[in-house]
Amino acid sequence: MDRLISCEFNMDTACVELKFDDGSMISIDTIAVENEIADNMYQRSELDYLIYNAPVAYAVLILNGDPENYLKTVTDYKLLDS
Repeated sequence: MDRLISCEFNMDTACVELKFDDGSMISIDTIAVENEIADNMYQRSELDYLIYNAPVAYAVLILNGDPENYLKTVTDYKLLDS
């Protein structure tokens, strides 16, 4: 895998597809990723935001990062006092 030519979300397959200049391709099944690492609707929403608005960042996070730690950090929410 040399250089990335394109990275986009394919709505038909629900996959983020990365295409490289050597002809290779990586397809990330976003539904499987969400089912595996997202514990609540806030984490799913964060992943959905990345999928639609920053597919390259999503791919980097899933392939090279620590998605569980990232989601726990960005979706830290606290219950309101009653």
